[in-house]
Amino acid sequence: MEKPANLSNKVLQCIQKRRSCRKFTAQAVEDYKVESLLKAALWAPTSKNNRPWHFVVVDNPQLLGKLSECKPHGSAFLAEAPLAIVVLADPSKSDVWVEDCAIAAILMQITAEDLGLGSTWIQIRQRMYNEKETAGDYIKKLINAPAGLEVASIIALGYKEKERAPYSEEYLLPERVHRNKF
Repeated sequence: MEKPANLSNKVLQCIQKRRSCRKFTAQAVEDYKVESLLKAALWAPTSKNNRPWHFVVVDNPQLLGKLSECKPHGSAFLAEAPLAIVVLADPSKSDVWVEDCAIAAILMQITAEDLGLGSTWIQIRQRMYNEKETAGDYIKKLINAPAGLEVASIIALGYKEKERAPYSEEYLLPERVHRNKF
């Protein structure tokens, strides 16, 4: 069956348009947009509906600055972001907490794009703050997180300083798709 000419898929358009954003304007993200981001995360599917995740919303500039120092590479830009959401989980609730957190994080990022915000995922799990302390442990101290939780990632959010071109059809890799067999 052919695709109808007037078919519009807003979700696919958001996915195509969403690009990592590391430079944000100083404009604060409105509370109703933060609430929408959190709804997207809290409605995310999880294994056996265990919902092992927790989310810490950070909009304090001093705390964002300290979070930006959580690892040697790939987090410094967080100091200039107006908002971050730390994604944590309780591993005792699910053996697939990493996947559950990843699903929640990407749903927040797609929602951010739909709301006109930029976002970037900052990998924390299995990253080091320094030679002796993990990035996750450093972050847990900063946000006063319980010892039993693990930090998966931080999502940096804000209004984009500049818009990047959306992905084009040429970006797709159809040779990586297989049907029924590899």
